[in-house]
Amino acid sequence: MIKDLRVNYPSKMSHNHKLDTVSVIIPTLNRCKLLKRALSSVLTQTVKPDEVIVIDNGSSDQTDIMVSSSFPTIKYLVEKKKGVSAARNRGISFAQSNWIALLDSDDTWKPNKIEKQLQFANQNKDLRLIHTNEIWYRNGKLLNQMKKHQKSGGNIFEKSLELCCVSPSSSIIQKNVFNDYGFFDEKLEVCEDYDMWIRITAKEEIGYLSEPMVFKYGGHEDQLSKKFWGMDRFRIKSLEKNIENNWFSKEQIKTVYKKLIEKLIIVSTGAKKRGNQEAFQKYDQKLKQCLIKLEEIKYESK
Repeated sequence: MIKDLRVNYPSKMSHNHKLDTVSVIIPTLNRCKLLKRALSSVLTQTVKPDEVIVIDNGSSDQTDIMVSSSFPTIKYLVEKKKGVSAARNRGISFAQSNWIALLDSDDTWKPNKIEKQLQFANQNKDLRLIHTNEIWYRNGKLLNQMKKHQKSGGNIFEKSLELCCVSPSSSIIQKNVFNDYGFFDEKLEVCEDYDMWIRITAKEEIGYLSEPMVFKYGGHEDQLSKKFWGMDRFRIKSLEKNIENNWFSKEQIKTVYKKLIEKLIIVSTGAKKRGNQEAFQKYDQKLKQCLIKLEEIKYESK
């Protein structure tokens, strides 16, 4: 079990280490057929990854047999039902490369994804997180993305506060980023990627390739986003945690509180409409406290 979100990696790779090595991390749970499709897209890359690590969250659908028979070179770890964050964290800790490429087991890559991202990385050596555009399918049909889901690069901190604007499956991240900013938060059932991206984008710019390099497939019943009402509840939890940890600069904190207030209004209003009085009182109280805090910040900044 990974108890701490931070692990002591060297901030720079050894001079003996091959430049631009890539470890692919794929968490999975009972997605044997989907995982096979994902792995096939990894192993047909024009630039081969240096290692591919599957972290099985406790599958009972013979995933292990499929991997050992069809993909014998894959490194296969078991992290029994501790959630996607624990699975990713174990894979990242185990990985030997200086770049981590994340892939969800229900998604696939275009054949030149790794090649394109490494080319971009070599042209922009100050960037430690690079993501790409993606193509979405839901229930087998092409899905047009809404404007709010439009991807971008550079300083995207404010955009990251709204919703998750980096797809894990499209990202490659230098391993030392996790030493600097922490691992995925295992206490968040969902929106763990939202939490990760706001921690990174609060501190540095990120790279973006506008060419779609990932196929995302939605609509299946085991998607985590289908299991929870009010996804903003988890974004609120993330923002509160990072405020408490003094993660944001003085320039950022006012924007953070404004976004937190927006989300508290959405969740408290939703709870009231559903007749969930306990949740309404909880988030309404948080809202009142945040409104007071924002006024204090405005006063202090005058």
